[in-house]
Amino acid sequence: MVQLIQRFLKLESAGGILLLFSAAVAMLLANSPLSNQYNDFLNLPVSLQIGSFSINKTLIHWINDGFMAVFFVLVGMEVKKELFEGALSTYQQAIFPAIAAVGGMIVPALVYWFIAKQDPSLANGWAIPMATDIAFALGIMALLSKQVPLPLKIFLLALAIIDDLGAIVVIALFFSHELSVQALIFSGISILTLVLLNRFRVSALCAYMVIGAILWASVLKSGVHATLAGVIIGFCIPLTGKKGERPLHDFEHILAPWSSFVILPLFAFANAGVSFDGIDVSMISSPLLLAIACGLIIGKPVGVFGFSYISVKLGLAKLPDGINLKQIFAVAVLCGIGFTMSMFLASLAFDADAGESVNTLSRLGILLGSTISATLGYLFLKQTTKLN
Repeated sequence: MVQLIQRFLKLESAGGILLLFSAAVAMLLANSPLSNQYNDFLNLPVSLQIGSFSINKTLIHWINDGFMAVFFVLVGMEVKKELFEGALSTYQQAIFPAIAAVGGMIVPALVYWFIAKQDPSLANGWAIPMATDIAFALGIMALLSKQVPLPLKIFLLALAIIDDLGAIVVIALFFSHELSVQALIFSGISILTLVLLNRFRVSALCAYMVIGAILWASVLKSGVHATLAGVIIGFCIPLTGKKGERPLHDFEHILAPWSSFVILPLFAFANAGVSFDGIDVSMISSPLLLAIACGLIIGKPVGVFGFSYISVKLGLAKLPDGINLKQIFAVAVLCGIGFTMSMFLASLAFDADAGESVNTLSRLGILLGSTISATLGYLFLKQTTKLN
């Protein structure tokens, strides 16, 4: 049994499989006699208090605001590494996936707006279909890893990273409320401390963890979304230390398995539990469900492929060696897998006050759009990368 688990964890697609399994378990529990226990567990009050400072949230909010902040530390580190050493380190390498990512953010948002514009209460959801779930998309690609060209994998990774940067900007600009000046001052002091640690190339990860925890708590209290603290922490960890150490590489190596096998599956378990009680066929025509699903299924491929195609034809960028436009289209379809990232944005766009039906329909739209995108993306990728 232990050997089987070890072999599974070594699979490239293990993270994606575990995500899917966690989502499936959540949906089964939400539609079983254990649904009340499932919801009670997620709404369990959890408090942290140090002196007069306290954070009181339900378990699901700790997962969404706390655990996902750790995930965004990893995102921040990956973005920094790619910008300085990897697939985004030169203009020629970065421009093609960057243009594709911009299209993959703009067009889905426009598709959502076009379908949902008649209902002002749905206006906040425009960002939901913008996101790509890196773990799930790469997990689907990993199922065909032997026949997928390496430049195509790099293109998807670079595109998804830029996509995440876009989501971070959206969170910062549009999902921050009731700012606290005092908490922002503490946040600023924490950021300055992290920058100084980076400047002096301090390689002790515990220093970044302690100051990072203070930054996270300050940002959480400030009204700015706490996951942004994760990105800042990730960016502040140095690539090299004074004695040639690799702190960013070491911390990424520590966090990556926790992110793939604990944090993201836990997030899926907490957010994918959609109850089908009271849902009928007529709800398929709901503007919210259609706007999200069509944004992912239609908007993502049209945006990613359309902008990629135009950039090549206009000479703004060139196709990476060894891949063709048909394969780019397959990846564009795969980018419609929003899943955890889309659910995260949905939790910000529509809070508990929006009503249970809105939250249910948004999650149904994400699940429908992501499932169809994953299935079609796999089939197109299999066909376009078929081994000779």
